[in-house]
Amino acid sequence: MTKSKLPFLIFLCVAFAFFFLSCNNEVNQAPELLTISEGFKNPIGFYDANPTFSWQLPVSEDIKSQKAYQIVVASSENLLPNNPDLWDSKIQESSNSTFVKYAGTELQSRQNVYWQVRYWNQDGNVSEWSEINTFELGLLNNSDWKAKWIGLDTAKDSIKGVRKFLMHRPQYLRKGFEISSEVTSARLYITAKGVFDVHLNGKDVSNDVMPPGWTPYNHRIETLTYDVSDVLVSGKNALAVELASGWHSGRISRGTALYENFASPKILCQLEITLKDGSKQTIISDETWKGTTDGPIRLASIYDGEMYNANFEMPNWTTTNFDDLTWIQTETEAIVDSVKLQPKRHNTVKTKTTIDNVKLVSAKNNTAIFNLQQNIVGVPKVKVPMKKGDTLTIRFSEMLLKDGTFYTTNYRSAKSTDFYIASKDGVIDYTPKFTFHGFQFLELSGFDDKQKPDASWVQGLAQHSDFDKNGTFTSSHDKLNQLQSNITWGLRDNFFDIPTDCPQRDERLGWTGDAQVIAPTSLFNYNVHSFWTAWLQSLRETQTEHDDGLVPFVVPDVLQRDNASSGWGDASVIIPWDIYNITGDKTVLEESYKSAKKWVGYYQTKVKDKPYIPNMHSFADWLQPYPTKEGKIGNRGDTPKEFINTAFFAHSAHLVSKIAGVLGNKEDEKKYKALYGSVASAFETKFFDNNGKYKGEKQTQTSYLLAIYFDLLKPESKVKAQQHLLAEIKKADNHLGTGFLGTPILPKVLDDIGEIDLMYDILFKETYPSWFYSINQGATTMWERWNSYSIEEGYNKQPMNSLNHYAYGAIGQWMYERIAGLSSLEPGYKKIKIAPVPNVDFLTSASASLNTPYGKASSSWVVEGNIFNLDVVIPPNTTAEIHLPNSLKNDTDNVKIVGAGTHTFQTKLN
Repeated sequence: MTKSKLPFLIFLCVAFAFFFLSCNNEVNQAPELLTISEGFKNPIGFYDANPTFSWQLPVSEDIKSQKAYQIVVASSENLLPNNPDLWDSKIQESSNSTFVKYAGTELQSRQNVYWQVRYWNQDGNVSEWSEINTFELGLLNNSDWKAKWIGLDTAKDSIKGVRKFLMHRPQYLRKGFEISSEVTSARLYITAKGVFDVHLNGKDVSNDVMPPGWTPYNHRIETLTYDVSDVLVSGKNALAVELASGWHSGRISRGTALYENFASPKILCQLEITLKDGSKQTIISDETWKGTTDGPIRLASIYDGEMYNANFEMPNWTTTNFDDLTWIQTETEAIVDSVKLQPKRHNTVKTKTTIDNVKLVSAKNNTAIFNLQQNIVGVPKVKVPMKKGDTLTIRFSEMLLKDGTFYTTNYRSAKSTDFYIASKDGVIDYTPKFTFHGFQFLELSGFDDKQKPDASWVQGLAQHSDFDKNGTFTSSHDKLNQLQSNITWGLRDNFFDIPTDCPQRDERLGWTGDAQVIAPTSLFNYNVHSFWTAWLQSLRETQTEHDDGLVPFVVPDVLQRDNASSGWGDASVIIPWDIYNITGDKTVLEESYKSAKKWVGYYQTKVKDKPYIPNMHSFADWLQPYPTKEGKIGNRGDTPKEFINTAFFAHSAHLVSKIAGVLGNKEDEKKYKALYGSVASAFETKFFDNNGKYKGEKQTQTSYLLAIYFDLLKPESKVKAQQHLLAEIKKADNHLGTGFLGTPILPKVLDDIGEIDLMYDILFKETYPSWFYSINQGATTMWERWNSYSIEEGYNKQPMNSLNHYAYGAIGQWMYERIAGLSSLEPGYKKIKIAPVPNVDFLTSASASLNTPYGKASSSWVVEGNIFNLDVVIPPNTTAEIHLPNSLKNDTDNVKIVGAGTHTFQTKLN
């Protein structure tokens, strides 16, 4: 047989096989839960013209795995499935059902795209075609915009607030217009340099909170798309926008003015209307709009709160029934090519939970304090009796002092106070719009003193980026369940368009170190895939401002420092790697690969006098307990920055090598693996003796944890270092001694070296420093410090003392993976590992579930006497290794390989 005939014969064999399969009379249920890219379901205003496609196989006894698939994509649903004009993947022999790349005709702005998929199961039986799914692209290019930036010059009306930062008066902008005939469809494309609320004909267009969100505005501003087809009418219409400073033009951080030196906020909008006769009409933001600053929201600041004066209310101003004759013409500004206008790539912030279980704590002298019984982020909704002309003052606090007054030292310069001025007697109904607070307690003062305060006056509106729950964890231990609650509340509270360090003080910034330690736990608990990839785009954009590869401390970078920190900048490498392993999405690696290499290059620029030992800044093991030094200088802990720098240099080089391998770049894989080896060798020589002992002035748990987990020691030294680590833990009476960098890897290292029971002991400690310590002091979220507060001694003396700070919630990953026993053996949970590690001294049951890319997986165990019972659910198109407890001691009889379905196991515990 000639070589030229061989490929043709192979093609014929494959084609014949699938022709035979397609003729099989058995038809499977259709695929389910179709999504594109990072999990979007039928989106409009989508950001990516090169999406990926994912689907799940239905749960059925007859459907275990996928042998092949076919995707069809068309410009009209009428063309599906037989005549796809955009792309036909043809029949692909593959078990892959996640993140399949689109490879069809180039997609354009505004385009409606329709798609379907079908699969062949393990027996070769074809499925029904899925339901038709769709996505609609937003305006992908700056040239798609015909509108201009508009607004009023509010600098002249601004006042100087805290630290002389300008505070702009919110703007009220409107445009009246007429439509000549019936509307068949309409899209409103809109964004702001600031934050906005938009109305059409008196109706709210959305329930978004403070859109469009926060990006590096000098690089990119996100745009939003709203379907307003049902709001417009033939005849007169009115488009109205409330516009406030937000992050763009307001006080953010304690640094200098950024972006446009507190330039007046501006709006950009384009309303595209299709009429019944097929004609088009476009309404754009331009000089024909009118505006005023004499509206009821007098001031609005993220840190300092909002002032609302009902005397300035303008009835019907958002409708056609309003006279704007006295309003002034808006000023315009051209769109610039240097700032990308991109459809928002993750969901906006919304009000997600309403807290009704409010307690009245105290009331006297027309002042009342209320307790939401949960530390939240958002705003209150108050219904309070007022007298005309009086001012209601609303103050916030996370906790109280012993005398019952507010503890606000940790808010620092953030005033976090809202005001409402009543225009008449009666009950006012007020919800702040252009601010947010971190609080559990609020104080109302200035209400009608003839009325008795009541808990029904107050509701708490918890706000965060709009994502769904992705996993659950529960156990037989109340405090462990409370810890899970504190972790998840802390995540929601601090995922306010970006991952913030804290939600209450004059900061609320996207600290990169905090982000990288919490990312895995967040992905277990919530569907935050797109949330993270959006923030990583901001990180990459900000990094381009530095030729040396520097990744700033915070993203967006409002601090504007000229140095970086190990353990923080490594977020550019670690988070993409974690996202890939948990979701299976290679796209994030492709997008972040150059950035990750640049960050490793930054380390290399800091290696001068000492080979492979970077001389650079580091926040080190931030807020390690019991530091040698007191006060602020002790915040960096006792593990030296030179040690931290070198360890993370090696780790990031190692991860870049692995990423290169996944992406098929063999040359880079080899290059960075060699770099990792060189840095590791230098690290061991510099910091450890021949007995695996750290040579520093003070022995720290983190010094050993980093060396062991990053695999920076020779095998024989690593074994010895493990014993030194255990000795340090024993010295601390089996308490942790770690800060931000050491804490996430503590459980992983103890797990890897077989010290599961010790990790249980540390986790369940009740005294400081421990996870349960804050719970015993009444915490409902994670704290910034292990000792932020104690009932006996009060609050930590440092004002940097957030009571809502997610970093130490990183333990959540271990709770899912090892207590409940649900982890992955292959990226994206294509292969699952079920390996719970019970300890009946602390728990008699635990369970976790996770919505993997292939479907729901779960592991649930209970111990009755000495019998261990395990129930497992494995989603279709995956397999799993089941490790029963005794198998942890190399009992291979207790390792089972199973496929999709529900499985039950039982074994005796030793």
